[in-house]
Amino acid sequence: MKPLAREELLDLDAYEEARAAYRDAVIELKARRRLAVGDRVSLVFENRETLRFQVQEMLRIERIHDPESVQRELDVYNELVPGEGELSATLFVEITESSRIRHELDRLVGIDEHVSLVLGEGADAEEIAARFDPKQLEEDRISAVQYLKFRVPRRWLPRLADPALPARVRIDHPNYRCEAELPGPMRESLLADLTGEPAPLLEARGFEQRPAPGEVVLRETAGLRVVRPARPLAPGHLIVEARRRDVSLLSAPKELRDEMIEEVQRLARELSDERGGCRITLQAETAPLRWHLLPRS
Repeated sequence: MKPLAREELLDLDAYEEARAAYRDAVIELKARRRLAVGDRVSLVFENRETLRFQVQEMLRIERIHDPESVQRELDVYNELVPGEGELSATLFVEITESSRIRHELDRLVGIDEHVSLVLGEGADAEEIAARFDPKQLEEDRISAVQYLKFRVPRRWLPRLADPALPARVRIDHPNYRCEAELPGPMRESLLADLTGEPAPLLEARGFEQRPAPGEVVLRETAGLRVVRPARPLAPGHLIVEARRRDVSLLSAPKELRDEMIEEVQRLARELSDERGGCRITLQAETAPLRWHLLPRS
């Protein structure tokens, strides 16, 4: 799977509008991808959609909106996105009695060497050991949340698609020995991860510019906005800007650059006719891409 990109995220206001329906859809998706292995451990198999939801929720909780901070969050969660031929999962050690949490976690030290995905039975069974995130591992303690991946060979795909062939997660830690079968809907969902990009559950619109207090939006298209700023640098000051906050001159597609230049030319002609001239400055080094038009004084 390809990494998540800023263009696939909604800005905070747009996400708030879409959140209820999106959250319900992700909860339903996760229900098909959650596997209890015994009474104390469960795995949730992650994909781009479950991780995109986590990014959106983090941005919402922390009120993150500037491109650099958004990218930092993406960098963290992109480490969990499964690569080609991989399954990614979050492992939870679930202990309800707070007084026993530390004791039970200590008993499971070394679990990173005892989790595997098993396909088939008897002499024909094949086993893939989980690869845990090494940044989380310590010699004498573990956390209640662990991240792991399984590298699945291509020859497994037709066998994983065969419902007659058992597939299960196995934990054979000395203090915790359990197995759990992968149910049919889960196998279908995991096969979709391994064979292509599942359809997104949220329309990707990117982080869009929103009017600041006092701004007046004079014109708006899918790609740009024309605004009269709340604090104009001079009478008649106008701004033509990309609607997405993460678009700079270097990253803007040609179609957007052409549309913005055409709009700047149109406004500049109008200002020149009305005010006798127009001065244009381009904010190009950083996002968002923005032109300022000032009547010549």
